Amino acid sequence: MHDVSLGPPPYIGVFDLFTIGIGPSSSHTVGPMRAAADFVARLGADLARVTALEVTLYGSLAATGQGHGTFTAVLLGLEGCRPDRVRAPEVATRAARIEQEGTVALAGGPHVPFRVADIVREPATVFERHTNAMCFTVRDADGAVVDSARYFSLGGGFIAREGDEAVAVDATPVPHPFGSAVELLDACRAEGAGIAELMARNEQARRTPDAVRTGILAIRDAMDECVAAGIAATGTLPGGLEVRRRAPAWHEKLLAQDPDRSAAFSQEWVNLVALAVNEENAAGGRVVTAPTNGAAGIIPAVLHYAQHYTAASSAAPGADDADAAADAQTRRDDIAVEFLLTAAAIGSLYKTRASISGAEVGCQGEVGSASSMAAGALAAVLGGTPEQIENAAEIAMEHNLGLTCDPVGGLVQIPCIERNAIAAGKAINAAKMALWGDGTHFVSLDTVIETMRQTGRDMSDKYKETALGGLAVNVVEC
Repeated sequence: MHDVSLGPPPYIGVFDLFTIGIGPSSSHTVGPMRAAADFVARLGADLARVTALEVTLYGSLAATGQGHGTFTAVLLGLEGCRPDRVRAPEVATRAARIEQEGTVALAGGPHVPFRVADIVREPATVFERHTNAMCFTVRDADGAVVDSARYFSLGGGFIAREGDEAVAVDATPVPHPFGSAVELLDACRAEGAGIAELMARNEQARRTPDAVRTGILAIRDAMDECVAAGIAATGTLPGGLEVRRRAPAWHEKLLAQDPDRSAAFSQEWVNLVALAVNEENAAGGRVVTAPTNGAAGIIPAVLHYAQHYTAASSAAPGADDADAAADAQTRRDDIAVEFLLTAAAIGSLYKTRASISGAEVGCQGEVGSASSMAAGALAAVLGGTPEQIENAAEIAMEHNLGLTCDPVGGLVQIPCIERNAIAAGKAINAAKMALWGDGTHFVSLDTVIETMRQTGRDMSDKYKETALGGLAVNVVEC
C-alpha cells in the first residue's frame, strides 16, 4: 500500500503490471527470485570475496513458501536467474544440482555451500512494510559481512529493497499521470480521450508507438501460449494434493460439442481458458502476471471472450477467406491492445491505492483486482464510456470484497484454479451490467478500492496466504 507521506505514487504502466514469469506465485516465486537476483547483482566486484551465504524468510514467505516454490526461486535468483527468462525445465535441473552438490553458484560465479534446508524460516515475524520479507547476507572467509539486505515482495512480482521508498519502476515522466479513478476520468474528459488512448500516450513517453503495440501483443501471445500449454499437459499437479488437470479433457469435450465456437458455449470457453492458465501456473509453468500469478487466468479468459464473442470481433461482411482471416487477426490485435491498456489503468489504481498481494489483503487483492481490471477492459471493448468502464470495474470488485486467501496445503491449486474461472464470469457480467447504465452509480471505484484496503487491513492474518485458516485447515490433505 502506498504511503501518502512519500509523495505521489509512481506511475504503474502496462509493462509493469503485465510481466512474464514462472508459477506458481508472483509474490512467492517471481518476487523472491527477482529480489535474490538483484541482491547478487549489486555485489559487483565484492562477489569474489564471498564464501558464505545466509537467507531468512519471514511471514507468509516462510509460512507457505514450500508450496509456492519460494525456496527454489530464491536459490535460482541467487544464481542469477530471472523469472522472465528462466524456463521450467531449467528450474528443475538447477534445483536438483544445488541439492546434489550442496552449493549455490552466486550470479553464476563462486560456489558457496548452501541447500534449501539452510534457509531460515520465521513465519511469525511480520514487518510493518509487508509480510513478504526476506533477508540475504553474504560473508567473507573471515566471517565478516560483505553485504546484507532485506527485501520485500509486494505482490505481482514487484519488489523493494529496504531503504528504497518505492517499488523499482521506470521513473520517466508521463503526460497524463493519475492517482485515482476521479483523476483518470477527469483527464479523459479534458483530453476528449478514452482510458486506453490516455494510457497509450503515457506508454509512448517511454517507448515508440510501434514498440508499445508490439510489446502489448507479445504479452497477449504469451497468455495464449500459456493456454495452449495448459490444454496440452496431462496428469496431476505437483505438490502432493494429486489435483488432476482438467483443461485437456474439457478442451476435447468442447471441440466435440462446439466445433464452430458458437456463442452458446462462450462461458465454457472462458472457464477453459482460466483453468488452463491456472493449472499451468500451479505446475510452475510460464505465465503472465495479470496482475498476479494466483489470478493469472482471469484476464486471459475475459480477453478470450472479447476477442471471440463480441461485436468488435465479428467478421467484416463480403470479404474473401484470406482477407477475412487477415481482418480478423487485426481486429483481435486491436481488441487486445485496448483491453490490456484499459486493464492496466485500473490495475495501477489497485497497486498504488491498496494492494494486489494476497498475503497483505487476502484474495480480494488478487482475484478481486483481476476481475475488476477485466470487467473494465471488457466494457471498453464493448464501446463503453470511461464512466461505464469505471462502473464495471467497481461492480466487479464490490462483489469480491472480503475474499480470503486460504490455499489448501499452501499450494496455488484449491481454491485458486476454480476461483479464477468464477471471477472471469463475474467480470463479464459486471461489464454487461455497467453498459446497461449511463455510468452514473452510487459507489465509486475509488471508494471500493479504499474499502478493499480497509477490509484487508482488518482481515485476520490466518486468511491472508498463511494456510492457517479457511479451506487450508478444513480440507484434509490426501
